[in-house]
Amino acid sequence: MSSKYRLDNSSIYIPGTSIPYNKLGIEDSETLHLLEGELLKEAYSIFYDELTDETKFDESYLKSLHRRTFEALYEWAGEYRPFNMSKGESRFCQGAYVASESKRIFKELEKVGWLREFNDRNSEEFAKMIAYFQGELIALHPFYELNGRIVRLFFDMIALYNGYEAIDYGKPEEYIKASIACVQYADTEKLTEIIRRGLKR
Repeated sequence: MSSKYRLDNSSIYIPGTSIPYNKLGIEDSETLHLLEGELLKEAYSIFYDELTDETKFDESYLKSLHRRTFEALYEWAGEYRPFNMSKGESRFCQGAYVASESKRIFKELEKVGWLREFNDRNSEEFAKMIAYFQGELIALHPFYELNGRIVRLFFDMIALYNGYEAIDYGKPEEYIKASIACVQYADTEKLTEIIRRGLKR
């Protein structure tokens, strides 16, 4: 659970640490984590207020969530990573294919109207589809850092857009195990169950 990221040909971290270089020169991981949390909390409020029937949950929207949430801290906010990355036994999408895989995922998501196509069906099916697309983005792991938080923010906005509350993901350790299953085995069963429990109208 506490495995560090392994990156090929990347120098985004302060030497000898797992702390990314940042605009504020913060070198303490706890301080940085708290600040990231504050920025994320503010982002939820901002993006929720901006939701309309015309909102498009496309690649540009995902990038804007990451950029606008974390650009005060990181130069690379909103940019897709060009290098390979892994964590523990989990290998994410190779850097060379992040852009093309992203386009494939978002083309599928657009075809189902940002999940509006499943909104009139039961919440079980809606949860299953959120888990499928969330699993795809977890495995893609497109950004340098802060992927999990932005992916959850993205799907919380989709849930809100479709008349649900933000998703309650429950215990972090359960979510981490479900995410690992998505990456290593393309298995979204655990994630579907977590989302099914956490979806409320």
